[in-house]
Amino acid sequence: MTPQFKTQRRQNIRYRIRRKISGTAAKPRLSIFRSNADIYAQLIDDVSGQTLASASSRDKDIAAQKGSKIEKSKLVGAAIARKAGELNITDVTFDRGGYLYHGRVKSVADGAREGGLQF
Repeated sequence: MTPQFKTQRRQNIRYRIRRKISGTAAKPRLSIFRSNADIYAQLIDDVSGQTLASASSRDKDIAAQKGSKIEKSKLVGAAIARKAGELNITDVTFDRGGYLYHGRVKSVADGAREGGLQF
């Protein structure tokens, strides 16, 4: 598979997912972006078009940790859950962003669930 084909395939999957789900202020969308080196998570209110909270593996407390990318992804999930708790948010809609639900994406979801988010 060429890189262009893989990118276009992921975009098509992403658009198909986004047609079905959206976030509100009461139940925001937990959006995941995965780069080669890092992973990012955002809580998004699609009605007002605002990002309520965000966390990434580039945050100082997470980047300072030793471990694999999967372990850091779990820390990102826990961090986003902690920030959601400060905003009194317990329910979210999970948006895997066109990525397969395994590896780092699954690890973020597991960390967020352990932190108290429900989806």
